[in-house]
Amino acid sequence: MHSIAQRGMAFFSCGLLSSGTLATLLMAPVQAQSRFIDTQNTWAQACIDHLASRNIISGYPDGTFRPNAAVTRAEYAAMLGKAFPNAPVVRTPSTFNDVPSNFWAFSAIQNATRTGFLSGYPGNVFQPNQNIPRVQAVVALASGLQYPAPASVEATLAQFSDATAIPEYGRSGVAAATAKQVVVNYPNVQFFAPNQLATRADIAAFLCQATRTAGAQVLVPMQYVAGASATPMALSAGQRIPARFPDAERIIVTPKETVPIRLVAAADVRDSQGRVVIPSGSEIYGQIQPSQGGSRFVANTVVINNQQIPLAATSNVVKKIRDTRDPNIGNVFRNAAIGAAVAAGISGLAGDRTITPLKVLTGATAGAAIETNQGRPASSVVRDSLIGAALATGASAVIGDRQITPEKVITGAAAGATIGGVIDPAVRRVVVIDANTDLGLTLTQSFTVTP
Repeated sequence: MHSIAQRGMAFFSCGLLSSGTLATLLMAPVQAQSRFIDTQNTWAQACIDHLASRNIISGYPDGTFRPNAAVTRAEYAAMLGKAFPNAPVVRTPSTFNDVPSNFWAFSAIQNATRTGFLSGYPGNVFQPNQNIPRVQAVVALASGLQYPAPASVEATLAQFSDATAIPEYGRSGVAAATAKQVVVNYPNVQFFAPNQLATRADIAAFLCQATRTAGAQVLVPMQYVAGASATPMALSAGQRIPARFPDAERIIVTPKETVPIRLVAAADVRDSQGRVVIPSGSEIYGQIQPSQGGSRFVANTVVINNQQIPLAATSNVVKKIRDTRDPNIGNVFRNAAIGAAVAAGISGLAGDRTITPLKVLTGATAGAAIETNQGRPASSVVRDSLIGAALATGASAVIGDRQITPEKVITGAAAGATIGGVIDPAVRRVVVIDANTDLGLTLTQSFTVTP
């Protein structure tokens, strides 16, 4: 992706931003709030939240779910009992030497064995505290739900690049679960990793697929579901893409200004089959451009799984015009990202075309920085631009020759961003774009991705 300088524009940041506030801006959520603090925007978030709402799974007292943690056989037995409370009894429950009657999961283990989901090991042991591998977790579902083996087990398993690693005892069960689209392989759908320990996110995904009924909401991204269609995923022209600018509360530009910026998808965008085409958090690149007396964002690229894909989409035209001579304009500039042309007009707020630390901090409550950004990634440019009022102290170097140098900024503000160039003439009228509500996109052409 070209840097902002390579596209011919720099960005400003305004506001009294503490380091904590800056971190909050940089980490702003872009998806519906998760029940757990560590599953926000993860691939399994929707599934985990759904199962938690049904009390099939739960988190920890500290508010985490720990999606990458392993799952013990006892824990899995408890989850199975909650997910399938009406599973029929198919055999007499076993009493295991290592599962005393006062063990916390005694009843769950009894239930999981009599319903056919789980079995013990030779020597009449269950090994309740043993972490369960993925192959055992999948075979348990195939067994307890009595999935029939497909006509050709080996042909079904051939879709996995590591099919030879699937142990003999699990091959029929894995094939049966695959045929039912219960097997979920993240991040590579072709890699089953049978002997890898199942994570809590893995187990959640298996359970979501196993409990999903026909026509129900898709909770697991279909590109990770083994056996699901690998046909291209398409979005039609006119499809809405929720998007937002994550690095400030507002964007302020002149009506004639063109500014390249980065947005993020604010929610998963799915096709008609429920497959996630544009995942929440995907970066969307383009420009804010003049349009019909206001400004609109025009997208040209989206980054999905580290691949840059052409995207044709636009926002609505924003015509919220403000006059920089308004005595209350300081509130608008607070915590805003502003285009370089607007930055030249900040001095006009004080009425004398000179920016001083006092006027920046108390008169306009604005911090300013113009980066040179030669060859730098856009994400780094935006991050380093959002340095707030501390950098504005360095902007006082405008006094005199109106030239701000990197040395002056680093010395005056202890900031790592570079500032260069001559401040342009002041501007009076600006377009104010709300970062959260004004940047939703509409596809102007169809969009296709191959899983």
